[in-house]
Amino acid sequence: MAEWITLKAADGHEMDAYKDGPEDSPYCLVVLQEIFGVNRHMRYACSQLVAAGFSVLAPALLDRAERHLDLGYTQEDLQHGFALRAKVPESASVLDIEAARGWFGARKVGVIGYCWGGRVAWWGATRSDAFAASVAWYGGGIVLNKDEVPRCPVQMHFGEKDHSIPMSDVEAIRAAQPGIEIFVYDGAAHGFGCEERPTFDQASYDLAQSRTLDFFRQHLG
Repeated sequence: MAEWITLKAADGHEMDAYKDGPEDSPYCLVVLQEIFGVNRHMRYACSQLVAAGFSVLAPALLDRAERHLDLGYTQEDLQHGFALRAKVPESASVLDIEAARGWFGARKVGVIGYCWGGRVAWWGATRSDAFAASVAWYGGGIVLNKDEVPRCPVQMHFGEKDHSIPMSDVEAIRAAQPGIEIFVYDGAAHGFGCEERPTFDQASYDLAQSRTLDFFRQHLG
């Protein structure tokens, strides 16, 4: 049953987290939000992972700036989310995702993130030893950290027509990280996996989701 719980990070910060799925699943994931909070789309994304047999936990990464954030996708929501994201240090986000990972105990845990959460999922792979695998969907800003060294297997997904992540960024990441899987979806724009956005692309979503599930089953099983 889906429910909200409270997590505490190593620095004492308490945050909300959305939990869903069978607690005895061998496949455990920390799910990382866009800048809009653990909103309806993120809870739906969790439900799709749960339907595939995963146990998931989505920490509210912007609780450090504003509690109970649940935004939509208007321009006003976007600017609000950007402003909140700027208030949260990168190191604090790593503490928060490690707290979420710790909730699962001794089991192997993967991390998956979307948009800003995709970049945080990359930090989970490069700045922490907590995760067994990491997947980033259209992770904005990863190129700024492209030379960091991953400590677990990584998979990334980008849209060919992403207005905020040009193909030059994707190729720079690919050149810096020849050992990770990077997929580009022809004609897909930013947020192609978000059913709330006009850029949602069903075919690209289905393929990326299938690749994601196979990747996590391989590395978490």
